Amino acid sequence: MISLHDAKMLADASPAVLEELMQAACEVRRAHWGDTVTYSRKVFVPLTNMCRDTCAYCTFVKHPDHPEATIMSPDQVLAVARRGEAAGCKELLFSLGEKPELRYEKARKALNMLGHDSLVTYLAEMCQLVLDETSLLPHVNAGTLADDEIDQLRPVSASMGMMLETISKRLTKKGEAHYACPDKVPLQRLRTLERTGQKSVPFTTGLLIGIGETWEERIEALFAINEAHRQYGHIQEVIIQNFQRKPDIAMANHPEPTLDDMLLTLAVARLMLSPTISIQAPPNLHKRHADYLAAGINDWGGISPVTIDYINPQHEWPQIDRLAQSSAKAGLTLQERLTVYPAYLKKPQQFLDEKLVSRATAMARADGLARHQVAGGTQ
Repeated sequence: MISLHDAKMLADASPAVLEELMQAACEVRRAHWGDTVTYSRKVFVPLTNMCRDTCAYCTFVKHPDHPEATIMSPDQVLAVARRGEAAGCKELLFSLGEKPELRYEKARKALNMLGHDSLVTYLAEMCQLVLDETSLLPHVNAGTLADDEIDQLRPVSASMGMMLETISKRLTKKGEAHYACPDKVPLQRLRTLERTGQKSVPFTTGLLIGIGETWEERIEALFAINEAHRQYGHIQEVIIQNFQRKPDIAMANHPEPTLDDMLLTLAVARLMLSPTISIQAPPNLHKRHADYLAAGINDWGGISPVTIDYINPQHEWPQIDRLAQSSAKAGLTLQERLTVYPAYLKKPQQFLDEKLVSRATAMARADGLARHQVAGGTQ
């Protein structure tokens, strides 16, 4: 593994050093993950696109006065869930803005109409609906969470996620990516990592690179993630996601990270983090899949055959069979996994609520990957 100090010194790594790091990352992947690269076949449910944060790179969020601002009804949730189920999905990903009811009266009234005072309690109800009416496993991306909110969601979600993104306090200042975003204060996000660890929640986190952070800040974020995992062992996967320019955002003219920057971050993440943590890169935000594999990743994340990527709607999901071909060229076999990784399924009493254990284990084969592998299928 690379130390924090040594990783910080790699900001200007030469092409030769980058190649060495990528080779070393692949060796770590091979030693722990073998010749398998995974993905999760999911259906994406954007429960609400209202949020009290105003990140400068976000197109997902709509102000409550916007005509497209919405909170999905139970019938809408169930209709999308059943489409996913029919297409062979096993994971239902709930994505939502953070706590809009704390900032906007319209969001509060919309939740009240649904019988709720908070978005988290409504999310818990929708997770239960999915469990009652479909065969899917819910995964929730609910952002920062208090202890009681985790307690509400844990019995009805197989796993949870929240991108740490960065630990840079600078980026909360005026003119920066996280200005006026109370849920993007690094301390709040780090507390969620700790709380979910204390409660043994299988968890996904990651970095959003290229939003104004320095290399040193990026490395410190990886170190913080690893420290949380070292203490609690609950980080299933770390996503390394590249910032993408979009025409209708405040950062429309902000430079995107280069391919080499992405590859260096991926390789160093693999070498810094515990080998038990899966390293993932979104396959729809860059087309250089062979290069990503050569940097040591072992997972492509959730890919949907029925719904778009609502966070990055201009980037279509890749065809799963093409990812399989790219993986095969790299000497790897693409396999479908569940939202809960095999290592966590081996300890269900620790990492899963007892109500979810039978469903999750029934969906897994002996090695913990998805029992019924579905070939092909994309947006």
